[in-house]
Amino acid sequence: MNACESILGLSPYQGGKPIDELARELGLKNITKLASNENPLGVSSAVKEAVFNSLSSINRYPDGNCFELKKAISEKLSVTTNMISLGNGSNELLELIARVFVSKKNDEIIFSQYAFVVYPLVTQALGATAKVSPAADYGHDLNSMLSLISKNTKLIYVANPNNPTGTLLSDDELYSFLKKVPKNVPVVLDQAYFEYLNIEDHSIGWLKEFENLIITRTFSKAYGLAGLRVGYSLCSPLIADFINRVREPFNVNYTAQVAAIAALSDDDYLKDSITVNTDGYLQLTTGFDSLNLSYIPSHANFIAVEFNNAMNTYNDLLKEGVIVRPVEMSGYLRISIGTSDENMHLLSALKKVL
Repeated sequence: MNACESILGLSPYQGGKPIDELARELGLKNITKLASNENPLGVSSAVKEAVFNSLSSINRYPDGNCFELKKAISEKLSVTTNMISLGNGSNELLELIARVFVSKKNDEIIFSQYAFVVYPLVTQALGATAKVSPAADYGHDLNSMLSLISKNTKLIYVANPNNPTGTLLSDDELYSFLKKVPKNVPVVLDQAYFEYLNIEDHSIGWLKEFENLIITRTFSKAYGLAGLRVGYSLCSPLIADFINRVREPFNVNYTAQVAAIAALSDDDYLKDSITVNTDGYLQLTTGFDSLNLSYIPSHANFIAVEFNNAMNTYNDLLKEGVIVRPVEMSGYLRISIGTSDENMHLLSALKKVL
């Protein structure tokens, strides 16, 4: 049986190594996972209560239109509900958006070198043509991306902050870029780590000016709901309608909807998440400096660190019970920011294996 030609060269997305898997393989009990950019605080008390109260209703299908969650997002961000689409994590939305606009082999999708690995996976799965802009200091070169736009360009992905490098484009840079992109070319502004910036939100205001702008965000990072898989996009009502036409029915489960609503209202948990991340970043970078390790300054909840032999270091750290993440950058490992104790475990393990 022959598979579709466009997927024959695809490798399945590989997430960070699960804790249970490492425990089975090496018989370790003290394991720290700093591989998947998860929130180290665990689940907020408000979310726990909401999830517990939802259990009696999980025999029912969820609201396929996510009315209450859309309402909560609209009130939080001052957008209308018809601008919101929900997904099984923002990953699903990145794919759904591509499915809306890409249909032919010569259709082109533009993204940056060293950007989120899902962009090339989606492009190849759809049989489209990837136009990869060379990175500038491990981040996006927006002028280079503009130069790649052609009559075949159907979509542009921009991650900000970027994953796996943690680099950040300024609002001025992004706004200038959007002004120069043709109005018929959709731009996805992937803001999975936006909350960690702890800054005034200007990008949502741009939606009134740029009908080709699509913003994607997630509850998996700062809100601590990675295991429930729920993300959302903000865009013009027209594009939101297109996205809703191609998404699967009931793509966001009931418990995820309830948890996300509770998470949005828990401002104290979000503040604590930002504080733990800020303190952890200082702890890790101070430790990396003491070990004479080079790293890319990050604006997210992870740091890309350079090693003489990254894969050897990765495997040695596994033996010490620390899971980090190899990435598509030669010589680098991506290390998530954990709690103070988790960060200390990593630094102690690094000191030993190096």
